[in-house]
Amino acid sequence: MFGYELLGKKPTRHGFGKGLVELGEKYDNVVVLGGDITGSVMTSFFKERFPERFFSIGVAEQNATTIAVGLALSGKIAFFSSYSAFAAFRNADQLRISVCYNNVNVKIGGGHSGITVGPDGATHQSLEELSFLRTLPNMTLIVPCDYEEARKATIAIGEMFGPAYIRFGRSAVPMFTKEDTPFEIGKAQVLVDGNEVAIIAAGLLVWEALIAAEELRKRKGIKARVINSATIKPIDIKTITDAAIECGCIVTAEEHQVHGGLGGAVAEVVTKNFPVPIEFVGVKDSFGGSGEPEELMEKFGLTWKEIYASALKAIERRDKGFIGYRKISQVESYFDNL
Repeated sequence: MFGYELLGKKPTRHGFGKGLVELGEKYDNVVVLGGDITGSVMTSFFKERFPERFFSIGVAEQNATTIAVGLALSGKIAFFSSYSAFAAFRNADQLRISVCYNNVNVKIGGGHSGITVGPDGATHQSLEELSFLRTLPNMTLIVPCDYEEARKATIAIGEMFGPAYIRFGRSAVPMFTKEDTPFEIGKAQVLVDGNEVAIIAAGLLVWEALIAAEELRKRKGIKARVINSATIKPIDIKTITDAAIECGCIVTAEEHQVHGGLGGAVAEVVTKNFPVPIEFVGVKDSFGGSGEPEELMEKFGLTWKEIYASALKAIERRDKGFIGYRKISQVESYFDNL
């Protein structure tokens, strides 16, 4: 499929844990704080390898984050990880003031994100945190697409200075990137080139986007561009703007509310730089529910089928003469005739 093959399945949380160990081996000032769920967010990997640099704070996310700030101000690269429902929202004040206002070198791992938490249900399915986190000044926000990218992203945020949040899930998801696949904070990757519609995705929806692009090619002869926007903030303005100019319509896809996440960030870029039709694939203003991950993906419309249908709709809107995509001469003529 466009040169990308399924290499197996593995949770992105395992990539986070592996990245922490690699950072710890490279830098002796890396420390990790846990909140009684080390085995769930895979900080257990670091704890086993570097027990003297791991601190268990208990079920006290706000305390852990504040302690991480103190360690960072003392010269440490401090990581804390918990479920996103707690690491982002219960922690909102600490992230805003203690971490971001002070611009300290604290990294937050947000686990169990998205609908694929599955049976844990709506209270643990964090579907809103991107919209909050990307508004925080100084915050870098990463949503890796698979195990290998999660490993690279964890190392990357550890090697940059400043606040960062990496979002990862619980369930095993398709692995398709490799060790030599490029990853750079702030840079989206064009995985498949095309000029008829751009599909911009993050997290496990990137794999679904690849499937949708293949189906568009096979069924309709449509050449879709697939973009992996792992960095939600800072968003890659150039790659997104180029996609708008060269494709004329966009679909965004994410395991998050359609409001304020990747789709919102892309819309802000496009509206300012080159307005084109955009369709949004994501959770439609609802809480999640209990079920198996695959069942929930189907129920909440987070599969390649919704991306495929949205691409056709975006193309139709563009071809009907969406004014933002008309040539300058057409726009001038339109206003002359008013």
